[in-house]
Amino acid sequence: MEHRLVGPGPYRATKLWNETVELFRTRMPLRKHRCRFKSYERCFTAAEAVDWLHELLRCSQNFGPEVTRKQTVQLLKKFLKNHVIEDIKGKWGQEDFEDNRHLYRFPPSSPLKPYPKKPPYQRDVIKFPEWNDSPPGTSQENIPVRPVVMNSEMWFKRHSIAIGEVPACRLVHRTQLTEAHVEEIWKSMTLSYLQKILGLDSLEEILDIKLINAKFIIHNVYSVSKQGVVILNDKSKELPHWVLSAMKCLANWPNCSDLKQPMYSGFEKDVFKTIADYYSHLKEPLLTFHLFDAFVSVLGLLQKETMAVEAFQICCLLLPPENRRKLQLLMRMMARICLNKEMPPLCDGFGTRTLMVQTFSHCILCSKDEVDLDELLAARLVTFLMDNCQEILKVPLALQTSIEERVAHLRRVQIKYPGADMDITLSAPSFCRQISPEEFEYQRTHGSQEALAALLEEVITDTKLSNKEKKKKLKQFQKSYPEVYQERFPTPGSEALLFAEKPKPKPQLFTWALKNPFQPFQRTRSFRM
Repeated sequence: MEHRLVGPGPYRATKLWNETVELFRTRMPLRKHRCRFKSYERCFTAAEAVDWLHELLRCSQNFGPEVTRKQTVQLLKKFLKNHVIEDIKGKWGQEDFEDNRHLYRFPPSSPLKPYPKKPPYQRDVIKFPEWNDSPPGTSQENIPVRPVVMNSEMWFKRHSIAIGEVPACRLVHRTQLTEAHVEEIWKSMTLSYLQKILGLDSLEEILDIKLINAKFIIHNVYSVSKQGVVILNDKSKELPHWVLSAMKCLANWPNCSDLKQPMYSGFEKDVFKTIADYYSHLKEPLLTFHLFDAFVSVLGLLQKETMAVEAFQICCLLLPPENRRKLQLLMRMMARICLNKEMPPLCDGFGTRTLMVQTFSHCILCSKDEVDLDELLAARLVTFLMDNCQEILKVPLALQTSIEERVAHLRRVQIKYPGADMDITLSAPSFCRQISPEEFEYQRTHGSQEALAALLEEVITDTKLSNKEKKKKLKQFQKSYPEVYQERFPTPGSEALLFAEKPKPKPQLFTWALKNPFQPFQRTRSFRM
């Protein structure tokens, strides 16, 4: 009696329903029963169905051991209503199933639920805005474009590093990101992280991307208290003061020796009932209707606890700030009550943990449309939230860091050299014009080549440079742009003509300066005696 694990993905609730129905119909033990002096073949009692199905759900990885017998009875009521089972007389359609000895059987055929068909959704491609993107609502057609004319002097300054000189430079900030750009980055990267964790090709079938508000995500990340609870700008959306006081009372329940706490017999039960009544009358569950499929899909990751926590963290960031704040306060109260050994029983016949799950699961997660397994799925989710509320309701640091680095990257500065490109300040921004691949290839091969050739000629004809400096620059140019250099100097001889050797002067002979060097030798008088 094994339940196949249904992983994350669209229509997970429908898949679980069909899986449970198939297991129940094929494996539920059937035998002969007698009722009012009459025998019935291949049937079962209501109590037998509850016992068998309860054990199946408790052992299932999709639901877990937290499933109660009462929840199993509720599911069998839905089985009877949807004609998965019928009573021994063939009656069905009403939710009058009870845990007793009444006889039931399977009809000849039990239709499975079809997967809902959603209309094709054409959404805009989400892309990250670049630094030169125009703000939303503006057109580039009427924006003046200043043409850039590159001369040899500008190219010399731009490529001065290649020929060995680095002139002074300055930093120029790129086009400023608008608030809409930043919001789109937060929304697109958050959804991309969720899609990656769930391992889905698309999120379109588990949530409506148009309903995701990027302002909610940013507010939930940055507008938080020291305790990590969301701070609301609109105080009218806060919890009523009397509800917040009641929640604090139970969350910080004192010891019985504390005489300052006004108590009477059953005081804690009345306080709990006050909180439960408020949350049961919410117009929408805290996790919202349109995120129901997303949270149910994440339940398929509970076997991988770390990934499930990360996915729930991101899903909770998508909530409206007021819903996230109410969820944070409620989950903290529930966790503290369950851990408080001094807390008196809040309900007879139920443990504190079971009471918390059954009381608040419906106000936390439910579907706008009828979903037959929403109670079991909500109980499964609330149990996991309660056990991991500290981690799940924290801001995912890895996601926040990644997005902040992306925004900082788009806001980075650019190095500009004096006189290079558009060094002067323009009154209006300039934008690039899209060109064809052929035009781009032509400009790449001819435009830059001509400018580099002009730069080479300028170095050659510069009379202020000595031959040694000129040879050094030409050697560096040859190393950086060998094709341009080869075209200018096709042969070694053509390069040698540039540095033609000048005739060297003959070295002068050092001779003794004689008064009359060619006169014959004349004998002089000797001074020797």
